[in-house]
Amino acid sequence: MLALRLSPEIEKRLDILAKRTGRTKSFYAREAIVRHIEDLEDYHLARRRVDRGGDRITLEELEAEIDNAS
Repeated sequence: MLALRLSPEIEKRLDILAKRTGRTKSFYAREAIVRHIEDLEDYHLARRRVDRGGDRITLEELEAEIDNAS
């Protein structure tokens, strides 16, 4: 169980969104947390890989490598 306080502005925005979409405020709070956690996990994974050193490639190079493998 998690309880958190939101500013009145964020609470109002969340309430409006929930009413407009028929979803609950909890649904959107949960989705926001999950997405943010995924971003943080990706960041920390990338940070560890950078810290280990080794060859680096750009996103474009990686995409080209994937395209060539298919």
